Amino acid sequence: MKTIKDKVAAITGAGSGIGRATAILMASKGCHLALSDVNEKGLAETVEQCRAHGVKVTSKKVDVASREQMYAWADDVVRDHGLVHIIFNNAGVALGATVEDMEYSDFEWLMGINFWGVVYGTKAFLPHIKTAGEGAVVNVSSVFGLIAVPTQSAYNAAKFAVKGFTEALREEMEIAGTNIGVTCVHPGGIKTNIARNARVTETKGLVDEKSTRDFEKAFITTPEKAAETVVNGILKNKRRVLIGPDAVAIDLMQRMLPTTYQRILEVGAKQRARKMGGVGVV
Repeated sequence: MKTIKDKVAAITGAGSGIGRATAILMASKGCHLALSDVNEKGLAETVEQCRAHGVKVTSKKVDVASREQMYAWADDVVRDHGLVHIIFNNAGVALGATVEDMEYSDFEWLMGINFWGVVYGTKAFLPHIKTAGEGAVVNVSSVFGLIAVPTQSAYNAAKFAVKGFTEALREEMEIAGTNIGVTCVHPGGIKTNIARNARVTETKGLVDEKSTRDFEKAFITTPEKAAETVVNGILKNKRRVLIGPDAVAIDLMQRMLPTTYQRILEVGAKQRARKMGGVGVV
């Protein structure tokens, strides 16, 4: 796709963060929008800001973990807009817990949104995008889809899965000779509410509410900058998009130290555990 002007883009998780910023940027470039989120208040605010740019905007409360809701929304988008060119599977949640302490219900909750939401969004919209003749599937992984991090096993599992799923889809679309770009997005620390709204299982010496808040302070990239990088990636048909200097550094670390990076993270976790008065994880 050389332009998004007069195209139609569907965006999940549009009520805040990267989803909202991307929606507003796309609207400013003349792209019509179909937006969804479970946060109806935030979604309404995004819709208002996007409509100020004079494009058509529709919205719907959608739980991306529901296959039925995602397919129904895809049908609604085509009915309301006539066609759809882009699906941006952006909705995501966070969970801080060790494997040992993590509840199955929390694991299933995260996978339903972060992984199955991407699968449902891709499969529900892909036939419609093929009908449009050109377009893009954009799926959000994470830097935690490049490296594993203590207390993030569920998040790692989902984001590594999104990476593999998206890269395989890219290969399939190219083998089939379609005009559909497929991009996997790996954001670093973005100034959003995801850490603040994370589910946290208290683990003495490794993770608690304070450590989650402190982690959020290290986020350095704005949603607006992230949106610019995403849209640029779509227009350049990039296979992978790294967002933020921390994402670039983490990607380099993984390439240069594919297993040794784990030792570095282990040492950091043990040092943090001693400061918190805990014993860390054995």
